[in-house]
Amino acid sequence: MAKQSLIFKDSKDSCSVINGFLNLHKPRGITAHDCISRVRKLLNQKKVGHSGTLDPMATGVLPIAIGNCTRLLRFLPEGKAYKATIRFGIITNTDDMEGEILTQKECPDLKLIDIERLLPLFQGTIQQRPPAFSAIQVNGVRLYDLARAGLPVEVPIRTVEVYKIEVLAWRSGSFPELDLMIACGSGTYIRAIARDLGELLKCGATLSGLERTFSNGFDLIDSKTFTEIAQIPETSEPSHGLISADAALQNLAMIELPIDAAKRWTQGQALSTNQYSRYISLDSNLSSASTSGNNYRRIYAQAQFLGVGEIHVDQLIPVVVLETQLLSQ
Repeated sequence: MAKQSLIFKDSKDSCSVINGFLNLHKPRGITAHDCISRVRKLLNQKKVGHSGTLDPMATGVLPIAIGNCTRLLRFLPEGKAYKATIRFGIITNTDDMEGEILTQKECPDLKLIDIERLLPLFQGTIQQRPPAFSAIQVNGVRLYDLARAGLPVEVPIRTVEVYKIEVLAWRSGSFPELDLMIACGSGTYIRAIARDLGELLKCGATLSGLERTFSNGFDLIDSKTFTEIAQIPETSEPSHGLISADAALQNLAMIELPIDAAKRWTQGQALSTNQYSRYISLDSNLSSASTSGNNYRRIYAQAQFLGVGEIHVDQLIPVVVLETQLLSQ
């Protein structure tokens, strides 16, 4: 596919509007919302969003969407990975070291082998009770608002997926620490894994460090700091740190439409998969990167990325149509 410009001039605004994704390396001590505000100011942009929140104490990958890419966040590939540090012998009200310490009990005799026997219990499809201090909403109220107000919190049990847990390092002592690599699905709380592991060992545990190394197709090795983002020039191409919409959605199979069908599709019309079977195949367009059962497709015409469509029964339905040169022809 030909490269498409990630920046265009908005006739209603004096600034250049950026459309693309950023792989932000979130620093410790600020919220995901703080990150959005900082990116807005650094790049002088209004429409900025993110995928997958991170607690203030956490660092690492925070996918950022800018401009019309904010409409594409839900189509990013799933899956996250973390490097987590768990400290044993300490229980806090937030399940991490940012909260109030409730109990401390030295456990110098704790052995790594005792922990390794329990780790399989946290892999696969598991039931998890999220921390009371979390952004989950119950009856329209976030749990952390209830917890901060000292109100009783009934935390709903959730089903989550943990694909892999690997021991990275073990440091013995009065309050031993364990480094884990955890690959998981969306909605998994690493703080809850630390807490529950401590409960099973009857010594207590809390999360003392967290770095997200992978999220929604973005890898830590390619992430950019705020300093690097501030240096993105107005003539930016992907090599300068911006990632194009279609490059971020390689998990979706692609369809190249003829120009007449593409114009109809961008105007909101559904296309018959029978009439355009030459271009819209339910099977042959599936790439190895596509998720099984995923009916969303990247739509192109004349090498331009037009947006995302969905194959439903015998129609290709427009879901997100992006502004392109094709629409002005």
